[in-house]
Amino acid sequence: MSQNTDQPAPKTKDRTVAGILAILLGGLGIHQFYLGNVGTGIIRIIMTITIIGAPVSGLIALVEGIIYLTKSDEDFHQIYVDGNKSWF
Repeated sequence: MSQNTDQPAPKTKDRTVAGILAILLGGLGIHQFYLGNVGTGIIRIIMTITIIGAPVSGLIALVEGIIYLTKSDEDFHQIYVDGNKSWF
């Protein structure tokens, strides 16, 4: 029997990459773009442009990065990839 090769590979995102991007470049929303949340990424860029928003955006990203890194791979994939959760 032959396998059906017409189906695309399932989309996967690595929680370690997402966590490191959030911690290092999170104020710019890079981790949100990586996870496919373009709208949230744009909001993060806009927040970073403002004087008050930059520290807030950076702090939110730091917390998100820590959350990503403390989740199991299965939980991360279920919540942030399949579930498409974009904030915390």
